[in-house]
Amino acid sequence: MQTENITLGNKLGLHTRAAAKLVELSSRFSSQIELSLDSKKVNAKSILNVMLLSASSGSVLTITAEGVDENEAMAALKALFDSNFGEE
Repeated sequence: MQTENITLGNKLGLHTRAAAKLVELSSRFSSQIELSLDSKKVNAKSILNVMLLSASSGSVLTITAEGVDENEAMAALKALFDSNFGEE
């Protein structure tokens, strides 16, 4: 199991477009991927669940990946967050 705390750095937080990118990327992997914010934990492959986190810019999310491709999944997700979801 891989676990990382990542600060959401894009200006608008985890809004619809960013959430869609996150879900699309997460869905490419067979590993179970979860996002946590405060006491909320959700499946990162569900757009509705990701949107319900209401994560704003500066929020610290915990990403957990567990499965056969967890290392690749975590690396890809960290890269997505580090790129601020392709936003400026």
